[in-house]
Amino acid sequence: MRGLFAFGLFTLIISITAVLPAQANWQEIEQRADGQTVYFNAWAGSENINSYIRWVAQRVKQEHGIELKHVKISDTANVVSRIIAEHASGREQGGSVDLLWVNGENFRTLKQAQLLYGPFAELLPNLALTDQQSASLQYDFSEPVAGMESPWGGAQLTFYYDSERINQPPRLMAQLLEFAKQHPGQFSYPAPPDFYGTTFIKQALWEWMDDPALLQLPANPERFQQHTAALWRFLDQLHPLMWRAGQVQPNGAGQMQQLVNDGELTLAFTFNPNEPASSVEQGRLPDSVRSYTFAGGTIANTHFVAIPFNSSVPQAAMVVANFLLSPEAQARKADLNHWGDPSILDMRKLDAEQRALFVAQQHPAMLSAEDRARTLAEPHISWLELLEAEWLRRYGK
Repeated sequence: MRGLFAFGLFTLIISITAVLPAQANWQEIEQRADGQTVYFNAWAGSENINSYIRWVAQRVKQEHGIELKHVKISDTANVVSRIIAEHASGREQGGSVDLLWVNGENFRTLKQAQLLYGPFAELLPNLALTDQQSASLQYDFSEPVAGMESPWGGAQLTFYYDSERINQPPRLMAQLLEFAKQHPGQFSYPAPPDFYGTTFIKQALWEWMDDPALLQLPANPERFQQHTAALWRFLDQLHPLMWRAGQVQPNGAGQMQQLVNDGELTLAFTFNPNEPASSVEQGRLPDSVRSYTFAGGTIANTHFVAIPFNSSVPQAAMVVANFLLSPEAQARKADLNHWGDPSILDMRKLDAEQRALFVAQQHPAMLSAEDRARTLAEPHISWLELLEAEWLRRYGK
């Protein structure tokens, strides 16, 4: 059944592409999408994101007659497990997930298990507004995207601090350790496998490895301890100096932000470069907050949406994914007053009217252009698995 379904899907896409002009292809997809309900499984840990998705739901209802239901999730891995379970039970059609906010390890798991619909992204008209030659759009944590997911936004590990309490924030992990010694209890990070905690560990590994270029290659389990020894020495020293002596760690980026706002932490981080500025605008952080990246750069990636293999409304899911790439949706998402998530569009490919949708934003808490340019590629996904397992072995409670 699985093979027949995959063959039928492939045949449908090939036949549409081969027989009809591109515009007619998309018109047919839009016609089939009208009146459908799309269950969009997306992280719901931030009210500005939830509010943005409500706006998307209103717009796709107005424009396409699609009912978009936000299925609020806290961990994408749980949704991946559900999709795998549906496949194992023979639920090859009418799945519970129509569209999924995803990247990294979760994308690779679904792609390698052949549990994704596609390649669909190549049929989205608005994909042409992105830089399709960009490595960050072609690869997701070193896994080829191959049209199996559609880009939605860019992200970069961004540190922020209360400038009324810190004059010179640390710009290297070694400096962060010295900062923690001088300001005990004023920094912490979420415990892996929380995404933000794992990202902090990967950033630290970049700086403490003798040869960071190895991070772009599959990890060698036999030499893993040798490559990560300096990382664990650093964390052994850092943990007792953290908030609550490292015995308790924040449960995510939201709590880190709240602790900064409450004055318990003076230094924290996020993976949205515009989030500190947006949070200042919305009163969730003090006006004195400033953002920056580390001297050698910080990890950056792209986040995507994908359609599971057994979605009952793949055409409607494609229409939603295409709307998420529209200049209208991307401009609202980038606006600090709404989400503040950086756009994935290539401004050189937009006309004057489309570019005008993007409000020029200047804010003291925004990253400088120089800091935005200092980026590091995500390590090969195999490093993540080993890092999380070893971290839990050493520090898990």
